[in-house]
Amino acid sequence: MADPKGFMTTPRQDWPRRPVEERVQDWDEVYVPGALLPIISKQADRCMDCGIPFCHDACPLGNLIPDWNDLVSREDWRAAAERLHATNNFPEFTGRLCPAPCEAGCVLAINQPAVTIKNVECAIADRAWEDGFAPPRPPDRLSGRTVAVIGSGPTGLAAAQQLTRAGHTVAVYEKDDRIGGLMRYGIPSFKMEKHHLERRIEQMRAEGTKFRTSTAVGRDIGAAGLRSRYDAVVIATGATAWRELPVPGRELSGIQQAMEYLPLANRVCEGDLESSPLSAAGKHVIIVGGGDTGADCLGTAVRDGAASVTQLDIYAQPGAERDEDAEPWPTYPKIYRLSAAHEEARDLVTAPAADADARLFAASTLRFTGDADGHVRSLHLTEVDAQRRPLPETGRTLPADLVLLALGFSGPDRRDGLIEQLGLELEPRGTITRDSGFATNVSGVFAAGDAARGQSLIVWAIAEGRAVAAAVDRYLTGSSRLPAPISPYDRPMTV
Repeated sequence: MADPKGFMTTPRQDWPRRPVEERVQDWDEVYVPGALLPIISKQADRCMDCGIPFCHDACPLGNLIPDWNDLVSREDWRAAAERLHATNNFPEFTGRLCPAPCEAGCVLAINQPAVTIKNVECAIADRAWEDGFAPPRPPDRLSGRTVAVIGSGPTGLAAAQQLTRAGHTVAVYEKDDRIGGLMRYGIPSFKMEKHHLERRIEQMRAEGTKFRTSTAVGRDIGAAGLRSRYDAVVIATGATAWRELPVPGRELSGIQQAMEYLPLANRVCEGDLESSPLSAAGKHVIIVGGGDTGADCLGTAVRDGAASVTQLDIYAQPGAERDEDAEPWPTYPKIYRLSAAHEEARDLVTAPAADADARLFAASTLRFTGDADGHVRSLHLTEVDAQRRPLPETGRTLPADLVLLALGFSGPDRRDGLIEQLGLELEPRGTITRDSGFATNVSGVFAAGDAARGQSLIVWAIAEGRAVAAAVDRYLTGSSRLPAPISPYDRPMTV
């Protein structure tokens, strides 16, 4: 605790965002480059080094937050990077993409703005790369054991890196043409530029991890045959089976899933396409779903040049302050937040106002109607009460040329045949069944991340990757020195 009075004398200051009119013209990250490091040491000074740091418990990775806050406040970046990487393989990912449940658990947040833990984490990660504090860490010797990791999202990459560093020979299989999973083709570049991902992939290659892209296990190669070639298999395919909206008019063209729309925009940024065939340029866009994926669609539609954009959230608008009765500290509060994408969309809402928000809260879709060519032109909605029951006399019709469904995901995609070919058991909700050691009903096959947990946060994905790596290492060698931050039966805080 470098400054015992820092939390009293220093106000919270977040990483400033670039002006809206500037950032909507490109796909670069929304933050002002170089503006974080000059402020972050003072922000780390606000950490009280609590006797019982609830931020530890709120973070699935068990990040040593007071430790690296103190080191950053003293500008000991090397030691801070060591503490951070001791619990998190990819802090530059979580520092940009995690909703920061740790900040909800910050003791200072009881009656003041929390410490900017997420910003401090990101600053440490970026400084570590700049100063060479994140070199490859290949194993001293090889174990002679082989592991296949199916899926290259944060769970698969974390598992692969941990197992490679433990001395096992690891190959990562990815059905897409590039490594990264949803971080590559689901997360827009304005939230995380892809060079952060490329840098980690190159680090992992230097450590010895092998990557096999454009290979869908179950379709391009048989799952049973793959299992016979490796000593263990980790399934980390994510939960990509999207939820549907079964209302009249769903069959109209122009109604797309979010994960049909976002990957095309990312491929434009990668240089694969000159323009997206689903571009929102000049269109009235409606996004059904109030979560982060919907916000990603929102920011993308703005950059596409949409004529208007509206996001429908079936839940009521939350308040500006924590509801102490329903969500007491240190639980993650459901409060009104204005993301970068929502700031950018203010000028494109259907009915602009001084406090315009592109979101319509407590809104439920009734049906779609289209033109003679079968293309969607209108969305009909109604307001709902807390039990999601329609309220009389609240029907509205919105113009719609492009509708994006961002309703979440139910479990792993089964179209490739992986689950059936291995004979894996599933939970009633569609996720892969596993035991307390991450093992499935098939010997030597383990499941981690969203494929088994269900749709969750990137920080849970990395934690599961690290934990399943320890389980696999123990299966292969009889014991493990790899850290296992969580149990597969841990449940995430509602975020």
